[in-house]
Amino acid sequence: MHDPWLTVIGIGEDGLAGLSDASRKALAEAETVFGGERHLALAGIADRGRPWPAPFETDCVLACRGRPTVVLASGDPSWYGVGASLAERLSKSEWIAHPAPSTFSLASARLGWRLESVVCLGIHAAPFERLVPHLTHGARIICLVRDGKAPGDLAKWLTARGWGDSRLWTLTALGGPRESVAQYRADSYAADGGAGPVAIALETNGPHGVPRSSGLSDALFVHDGQITKRPMRALALSTLAPRSGDRLWDIGAGSGSISVEWALCGGTAIAIEARSNRVANIRSNAATFGLTHRIAIVEGIAPDILSRLETPQAVFIGGGLDARMFDSVWSRIEPRARLVAHAVTLETEALLSDLHQRHGGELMRIEIAHAGHLGRYRSWEAVRPVVQWSAVK
Repeated sequence: MHDPWLTVIGIGEDGLAGLSDASRKALAEAETVFGGERHLALAGIADRGRPWPAPFETDCVLACRGRPTVVLASGDPSWYGVGASLAERLSKSEWIAHPAPSTFSLASARLGWRLESVVCLGIHAAPFERLVPHLTHGARIICLVRDGKAPGDLAKWLTARGWGDSRLWTLTALGGPRESVAQYRADSYAADGGAGPVAIALETNGPHGVPRSSGLSDALFVHDGQITKRPMRALALSTLAPRSGDRLWDIGAGSGSISVEWALCGGTAIAIEARSNRVANIRSNAATFGLTHRIAIVEGIAPDILSRLETPQAVFIGGGLDARMFDSVWSRIEPRARLVAHAVTLETEALLSDLHQRHGGELMRIEIAHAGHLGRYRSWEAVRPVVQWSAVK
């Protein structure tokens, strides 16, 4: 068995002094060393150094296949680093990694926080909305950010959303001679942007955040009236049974509310919508909840576009189901996949009744009424009944 040609080394702000003997040996023997300019300087690499190209890509490393090569990265290269990106493209025999303490580990050590209870996020190139699902009262969050300007921008973002009372720490160049840790309140942050690398730690104080139960308020979503209303959404999601990592097809997504709540549970969703104005609403809602990385939006008509989509573990059809669509969906999904369909018309209700007879599952008719005013009194105002059919293939 040949020795790996690629060594991925995590390097800290203490440079060569913090590297293991194995890392030093790999550096000494490497023909080419890739890394950011800061990493190459920390390791004292000159003529053999290759700074990362802009825009960033890893093909340049693969071009050195078979020759002794080193990639330098900050801290633990597998945690929001280049290590995993390279490993996904190589066989296990081709590479070895020597991690250093991650920025998350160093930050929690400086603050005395239990790392296992801290939310750790990399938002170098991600919007601050990525924080939204994690903003709860008293949460502890450590973020890797793009530069020294980011803490001020994040402080303004938090303050504008009611989280100005949160405590915020900037942690700069951890583990090296330039290390600095400073504490602020988000709504009174006034520090100058310093030189990186910078991490931000938050101890949040503000509203209650986004609930994790199914059935968020309709008012949280942008929509044109085409939205699965809160009670029906809660019933649909409880039946869809979201699991972390599962993929959902949300057919006729409307506002994308089902996709949003599914993604908040840790899954990914493909929201399929034919109307461009509703596609814009879905995109807006996904961004507001910080879920653009979990919700893919496809503009088109089902079932015509389904053949090119990745196979789901669950399907929700909020309306517009017909026999052709069902046949297309049912033929694409794998055994044990869950399907939930809603009907508000007699024609679709008849189809669901037939599907229930043929495929089993559960058929429910849901009627909901809300209290409303009737002159000086109150009475029940019924909403349109919905029939829900659910089945597991």
